Amino acid sequence: MAPSALLEPVRDKPSVRLVQLLSAGVDAALPVVPEHIAISNAHGVHDAATAELAVALVLAAQRGFDEFAAARAKGEWLPREFRPGPADKRVLVLGYGSVGSAIAGRLAPFEVELTAVASRAREGDDLVDRIHGTDELLDLLPQQDVVISVLPGTAATKGMLGAETLAALPDGALVVNVGRGPALDTDAALAEAGRLRFALDVTDPEPLPADHPLWSAPGVIISPHVGGVTEAFRPRMVALLREQLSRLAAGEEPLHVVGRG
Repeated sequence: MAPSALLEPVRDKPSVRLVQLLSAGVDAALPVVPEHIAISNAHGVHDAATAELAVALVLAAQRGFDEFAAARAKGEWLPREFRPGPADKRVLVLGYGSVGSAIAGRLAPFEVELTAVASRAREGDDLVDRIHGTDELLDLLPQQDVVISVLPGTAATKGMLGAETLAALPDGALVVNVGRGPALDTDAALAEAGRLRFALDVTDPEPLPADHPLWSAPGVIISPHVGGVTEAFRPRMVALLREQLSRLAAGEEPLHVVGRG
């Protein structure tokens, strides 16, 4: 059942004051939940797990683990070759919020050169000197070896990684998507597969049909949208739910309420 269908019953329950999502993304909930009901996302709950997967996808792609897995299935010992690795590579995190900074923090010890991009430019933090705005993206991409998208699912982010932006990346660059699938234009990715590499935890469409050409495209790693699915989820989510219930009982505002217009 689609997440939006699970939320539809709240329309008929006038006593509902808050919908607490289990996800950081809110795109499925906004069209379904009535305007008078507050929506809170699971801000912070998935940061560590999603960052772990983003780093794992970077390492897997940069060190050739997809090729090793295919060779293992055939009992083939591959010849040694120099692979990109993460060290000394230029990595751009696109969608620099709480998850983006968690990714950057885990990548920094790998001795990468970090660039952060958010919807608007602002001062940096302890990881980057400056956070660039998306209006600078095309100018930044030609200098990047790895792009990690943590973009949410909105009209503004749909296709942000499209034909023009992908074409701006240098040959052999890696594009990782752990945000929302539609941020990466699938047709554009297929057109660039082979020149660029992709490591995707989210896709458009999703789930990816068995006969979709993305499965067999060269240089593509796909995981089935498991960014936040670790054993850390339950205790962190329970802690947030307890905090929200305590706040509601005390007449206080809940945490992480998403703007409704």
